[in-house]
Amino acid sequence: MQLTLDLKTCARAALFTALTAAAGATVAAEKPGEGVDVQPIKSSIAEETFQTLLVMKALEELGYDVKDIKEIEYAAGHVAIANGDATFMAAHWDPLHIDFFEEAGGDEKIYREGVYSSGSIQGYLIDKKTSEEHGITNIDQLKDPEIAKLFDANGDGKADLAGCTPGWGCEKVIEHHMDAYGLRDTVTHNQGSYSAIIADTIARYEQGEPIFYYTWTPYWVSGVLVPGEDVVWLQVPFSSLPGEREDVDTSLPDGSNYGFQANDQRIIANKEFAEENPAAAELFAIMKLSNNDISAQNLRMRDGEDSEADIEKHADAWIAANRDKFDAWLERARAAAE
Repeated sequence: MQLTLDLKTCARAALFTALTAAAGATVAAEKPGEGVDVQPIKSSIAEETFQTLLVMKALEELGYDVKDIKEIEYAAGHVAIANGDATFMAAHWDPLHIDFFEEAGGDEKIYREGVYSSGSIQGYLIDKKTSEEHGITNIDQLKDPEIAKLFDANGDGKADLAGCTPGWGCEKVIEHHMDAYGLRDTVTHNQGSYSAIIADTIARYEQGEPIFYYTWTPYWVSGVLVPGEDVVWLQVPFSSLPGEREDVDTSLPDGSNYGFQANDQRIIANKEFAEENPAAAELFAIMKLSNNDISAQNLRMRDGEDSEADIEKHADAWIAANRDKFDAWLERARAAAE
């Protein structure tokens, strides 16, 4: 009798152990990132929060302990990721940030697979009215002091270009263009807080004044100053880029040449972290977000929905509307961890 009870007890214990192990295996499969810290970073561009949050929320569903976003400009951010002081950045612009990438250690230090958002363009624009009245279609025409003076906002006789914040990478290209296209004597590249500079540009446009500015897509500016309706892109006389890209042709497939290469936004991560966390690495490689979705969310921020709570709601709403796609990413990430 005692032997029978002991056998039953052992059987129950074995069953409990097996069930516990199975449950543990299920949790591990569902949450391959359990107990692993992740430190996301982004630049000072507030509009990058949305795409960063989407990655963070996916990582959280995989069990990772995701910290609050730390803000750091691109050059230092690439170094932080290479050194393991940060885990990932969701807005690495390729090829705009190639120098930052290579200087931080390149592929030996930084994981960079897949394309998060493709087809981003950049360049110079002026208001359509001034373009049509004076036949301005190419930035080369601003070498003419009389043409440049049309865009003089402060009375010094030179065109005022609403330019790029130092440290973003675009300022290097613009400064290179100032010399390559012979614009130093007639154009001032105004740098500083882009949000403040572009707000002033839009205000001047609304007052009927000529404007000359740099911007990129996807971004909310082109939803307010609509190319083809309110403003026009300026062509450049020839391709010319700084650094490793000096011989690159910046012409777009339709033949337009705005002076910048079309860019892909990519998720970059610390190489060691990616190797140790195949689920996260797979996620970084396969997530994709359309330019239209980014621009639409950015415009909502410009229209006043710009608090942390607002952006969190935007990210949650995007996931709810794209749940099947989001879940497919998670399943592929979990499979990569097996």
